[in-house]
Amino acid sequence: MKKEIEIIAKEVIQFEINALKNLKKSINKSFTNVVEAILSCKNGKIVISGVGKSGIIARKWAATLSSTGTSSFYMDASNASHGDMGQITSNDVVVLISNSGQSEELKNIIQYTSRNKNIKLVGITSKKDSILFKNSDIPVLLPTYKEAGPENIIPTSSTTAQLALGDAIAIACMKYKKFTKIDFKKIHPSGTLSIKLKTAGDLMITGKKIPFVNENLKMEKAIKIINKKRLGVLIVKNFKGDTCGIITDGDLKRIAGKYNTFDNLKIKKVMKKNPLSIDIDTLAASALSIMNNKKITSLCVHKKKKIKKTIGVLHMHDILHSNIS
Repeated sequence: MKKEIEIIAKEVIQFEINALKNLKKSINKSFTNVVEAILSCKNGKIVISGVGKSGIIARKWAATLSSTGTSSFYMDASNASHGDMGQITSNDVVVLISNSGQSEELKNIIQYTSRNKNIKLVGITSKKDSILFKNSDIPVLLPTYKEAGPENIIPTSSTTAQLALGDAIAIACMKYKKFTKIDFKKIHPSGTLSIKLKTAGDLMITGKKIPFVNENLKMEKAIKIINKKRLGVLIVKNFKGDTCGIITDGDLKRIAGKYNTFDNLKIKKVMKKNPLSIDIDTLAASALSIMNNKKITSLCVHKKKKIKKTIGVLHMHDILHSNIS
């Protein structure tokens, strides 16, 4: 029985793989037209709807588009005929998803959008002779799929293809909008994704908390400052105000073993020159990787190409406290 179940699973997956292969072959200008219509929708909204399993896919389309920088929402097709149609206004792009293109619940939406020339209707269907395809401003004809399971009646291959098409449209819009990881983080403030997208700028120490010292400062005073700041590091500046060195707790131990007395030594004589610095937008996870590879616990942070102008200090403890690993 175990082998039979595994065979069934593989057969279902193969049906859906075949559907995706056929979908890939079918991508043409209509796909481009959909993306262009969404990107051109500046004064309106992106409304996505469907019935049954296609309705669930429509909800996923709306969620994926919204999370990647294209504001959109899902409208329940059944409730549309009971007042929710008012959510659709001029300049909107309405996307209807239906394998058959004949669902009764969609007919009222099709009729409503056809009355307003400023509403653009996108129809996603596998039936060229359907009401949806014939009445869409941008009709998208998907291949006819053989569904997995008995009697070719369970929406499986068709919904997999619909899902993939929505992802492809969302990513295409995302890339043309130049939607970056920083933009992504702004609309995902909670959860695992937000943690992964935290940057050096989110976690670094700034302002007066940065333990800046002058390169000509004597070590006697430097030790007092490093003990007071409790960061285990000093960032050294030259007369131009540029970062030129760094001293850590570990360096102090090394220096103590090298000199009998070093109180009157100037920092510039014993500091490590040209400390590592990362851009403010560097992912904290990447910064942690640098620290581990270099066996250090702190990094200077700069903005753009101004490497010598330290605006923050990122400590390993702050990264680990944010549950980044």
